[in-house]
Amino acid sequence: MGLPNIGGKQVDGLFVPPFPDPHPKKSSLFWRFVRGWNSWIHVLFDKSYTMKMGEIRTPGLHMYIANELPLVKRIMSNWREFPKHHLLVRTLEPAIGNSVFSANGDDWATQREMINPAFQQAALARTLPMMRDAADALVSRIGYLDLSHPINIDPLMTHVAADVIFRTLFSQALGDADARRIHHAFNRFQRHAQSASMLRFYRMPTFGFVKRSRRAAEDIHSVFASIVQQRLDAYRADADRGPDDILASLMEARHPQTGQPFSFTDLMGQVSTIFLAGHETSASALSWALYCLAGDPETQRIGREEVLSVAENRPIAAESLRRMPVIRNVFRETLRLYPPVAFMPREVSCPSQMRDKQLETGAMIVVSPWLIQRNAEHWPWPHAFHPARFDDPSAKAKSREAWLPFGAGPRICVGAGFATQEAIVVLATLLRAFTIDPAPGAVPEPVARLTLRPKCGIKLLFSRR
Repeated sequence: MGLPNIGGKQVDGLFVPPFPDPHPKKSSLFWRFVRGWNSWIHVLFDKSYTMKMGEIRTPGLHMYIANELPLVKRIMSNWREFPKHHLLVRTLEPAIGNSVFSANGDDWATQREMINPAFQQAALARTLPMMRDAADALVSRIGYLDLSHPINIDPLMTHVAADVIFRTLFSQALGDADARRIHHAFNRFQRHAQSASMLRFYRMPTFGFVKRSRRAAEDIHSVFASIVQQRLDAYRADADRGPDDILASLMEARHPQTGQPFSFTDLMGQVSTIFLAGHETSASALSWALYCLAGDPETQRIGREEVLSVAENRPIAAESLRRMPVIRNVFRETLRLYPPVAFMPREVSCPSQMRDKQLETGAMIVVSPWLIQRNAEHWPWPHAFHPARFDDPSAKAKSREAWLPFGAGPRICVGAGFATQEAIVVLATLLRAFTIDPAPGAVPEPVARLTLRPKCGIKLLFSRR
């Protein structure tokens, strides 16, 4: 069934964190269904990591996987020819509606134009104090725990990442109860959405999984729907936009042709997209970064010394961030090994030729950061944690083509800089406060659904410094 490689394995002295062992050959239709029920990466086989282009057929879908870099560039650059696949849009609809992440064509271009001013509210200098406050609150939460036992960091990273986005969106901190609700609800949403997707691939009824995913999405929305409604009502009543945050900018956005503002439903879709995309992917990356640092004590030591040398015990400033290349490389390497979005499905909008294959209209063409970033043709020691590789000039050049955790082309994630700054602040703050070690016998298993997450969390030992 593809058991995970054991964490702690060494290759040429480098730490190799866990990933599912690829199967020796392509799975049959039956085993592909069984293995893909909970995680896409558990379906992969040996050749998946080296092939230029693969092809998979199920009763309800004809799918291709493009790993050759020129093909990847072509797909990701042509957002009209290869829009987001309708099955992905359908899966995400309960959580984010028709928003800038899921929209296609002119609709996407219009929405992107409308929300662009909102991203100015997420300017790095403006949000740095919010990130520092959220990271300090995380240190306090960990400090109140019983550190003599391993700590599951997955919900903690969800809390800090969601807290950062909450402060940026709504100008207020996220409470413990709401953070727990979001963590559990999004895990449920992903699990049920994964099952519904697999059933659709096999042209089978979804057996209530769509309804369950919708209920989970409603639980997430309940955390901030009242905030959006109250702010919108006040704005409509007397043009009181409230705090100068992302929500205020979204309320002021206007359609470039009609001049109409977002409706409440549209506003909730955009807010949900920014909130879910902004916290879930960061939480995933932070969890895996801490696990890798725990498994590589030498890199952890070097990173801590860098933080103490640059910032000592002072608040982390923007100038300090630029002087933390080790921490930045830890984040880059974590994103290479564990890209939060492991598969990016696009739809073939018209017949297309790729290599020796004729792609028909409606087929799914997938770009996989998970496969591209673990391909030995692009990266030496592809499964090893080696942040220093990004100091190699050849790796810097390769990272422009074969490193795409934020996507590529016109629809590349606009929050890449935000996420990188957030990760550096959180990791630096934690390394300054704690020494982190692996919990004996606790090896996490990555599962890939909508995002890449540890199946049963990640347990680590924290010691106060």
